[in-house]
Amino acid sequence: MSTVATITIAHGRHHHLLNQGRTLRDGSRGPDQRVVVAMDDPDLEAPGAHVVQLGGGPDGLPLAAARNLGAARARQLGADVLVFLDVDCLAGHRLVEDYAAAVTDEPEVVWSGPVTYLDPPPPLGYDLASLELVDDPHPGRPAPEPGQRLPNPRPELFWSLSFALSRHTWSHIGGFCEDYVGYGGEDTDFGRLVVARGSRHGWVGGARAYHQHHEVESPPVR
Repeated sequence: MSTVATITIAHGRHHHLLNQGRTLRDGSRGPDQRVVVAMDDPDLEAPGAHVVQLGGGPDGLPLAAARNLGAARARQLGADVLVFLDVDCLAGHRLVEDYAAAVTDEPEVVWSGPVTYLDPPPPLGYDLASLELVDDPHPGRPAPEPGQRLPNPRPELFWSLSFALSRHTWSHIGGFCEDYVGYGGEDTDFGRLVVARGSRHGWVGGARAYHQHHEVESPPVR
């Protein structure tokens, strides 16, 4: 059986990270290793995870560098399958299991799962055991049913909220371009780099994630 590591980068959002850890723990398969990269956040704690510290910079948070650092740590820990999960994302019950199966079956593919954007939580917080009852994937991306996998011929649809790939494909692609600082540009670059390096994108329906609500800026200047 493959060794799976989840990789999450974070700056603040400590409660979101705690919720994510609970959903990973209670899934049909938990990760063998969990890596959290704290960007300019020395107070971040993640029980049960390997926390790696990374300083910030004057131009914004080093998201690309943080993902690369997290992947390097996961590989040091022996991970064959790298699952990247945004700090705001809760893991669906089968997320780790279905990502691991897809990567094992087709290790040259970079796999993404559907993401549901949640409404603000009720006073007592989200019911983490019943996320499937509010499943409503973002309409801007394909959303195959659980058990289905689809090719993705459109690299511009790649997003780093939730995706998985093999350690060898990660090495072949070369990770995220660290010339990008801040949010967004590194995703577009990586999506196109996957294809340029001869790999492919795909969607896996069972690897569902649920994005916890937070305030946003419009436009997202940071």
